[in-house]
Amino acid sequence: MLIVKTLHLWMVISWFAGLFYLPRIFVNLAMVPADSVAERDRLLLMAGKLYKFMTPLAAFAVLLGLWLWFGYGFGGGWLHAKTALVAGLIAYHWHCGRLLQAFRNGHNTRSHVWFRFYNEVPVLVLLAVLFLVVLKPF
Repeated sequence: MLIVKTLHLWMVISWFAGLFYLPRIFVNLAMVPADSVAERDRLLLMAGKLYKFMTPLAAFAVLLGLWLWFGYGFGGGWLHAKTALVAGLIAYHWHCGRLLQAFRNGHNTRSHVWFRFYNEVPVLVLLAVLFLVVLKPF
């Protein structure tokens, strides 16, 4: 089970790298001047490749987490809270895909300031999950 736990942590860390960086690319995309097509295309290419890369990482992180859950048989309120936060991260990941599609279609309506705040969501969720997993407060 330690191998599964190690792989789970590796996938989670890798997934979070994408969750931290993709919205940062959105900040830059929201700041691109309308006449800078090459810059926009380059950022869209980067964002698209990152999203495609991080999606399987998310799937493996969740699958390995479920394996740990059922293998160890954890219980308690902390795990339910963590599961809810992970569900929120999955929704956030999906929403990033929707935002990427809006940028591709030229339909983004959000400012770079909005994306700067949006970029902080996974940071706060990670902190909450870490506290839940390490402290198991309830």
